[in-house]
Amino acid sequence: MKIYLIRHGQTDWNLEGKIQGRHDVSLNETGSKQAELLAMGMDKRPVVQIFSSRQKRALETAQAVGRRQHVAVTVIDGLEEGEFGEWEGKTWDEISREYPEEFKVWCTEPAEIVPPGGESRPQIYRRIGNALKEILRRSRGDIAIVSHGAALAYMVSLMLEKELGDHDEIIVKNASISTVEYDRETGKFHMAEANDVSHLKALSQEQGSVRF
Repeated sequence: MKIYLIRHGQTDWNLEGKIQGRHDVSLNETGSKQAELLAMGMDKRPVVQIFSSRQKRALETAQAVGRRQHVAVTVIDGLEEGEFGEWEGKTWDEISREYPEEFKVWCTEPAEIVPPGGESRPQIYRRIGNALKEILRRSRGDIAIVSHGAALAYMVSLMLEKELGDHDEIIVKNASISTVEYDRETGKFHMAEANDVSHLKALSQEQGSVRF
């Protein structure tokens, strides 16, 4: 089966370089257009089920695909973005000034630091892993999973059995599609295509690649 990993469209906080985390930010005008173009880009990737984070920016993106393919969207607990605690709503420049020691460790060994009031990497891995297990249990064919930058990075790491501290995580752009092939018999995943944004060419405004 094929699993299409989709990151939500653009938000104002993406444009401003702010960490969103659990803040429930909606798509902006560009993000809504991206979602519609993404839905068109999914025409050649028909799915029988769409699973989404409950956060607005992901759910709005998933619903655009669902409308076009006439497929219901199912919200799955655990697909939410990583929780960044006191860092949410701030830019990386602001964090580097306000939390210099934590930021220094984050840049070199991100697995070793937890944003104040946020989630640790092991916590995120556990909930993303549980969400993936639930999705695979409920899936009946090719599917789409709509989530967030950090959440999708962790999911890909789990799928490809990377170590917790790996630095070569996939960084996905807004409204991108990454294709993973899953063999139920072996339980193995294979990354077939990463970070496809060719469907967004019609937009004149260059899309950002803000990570979180």
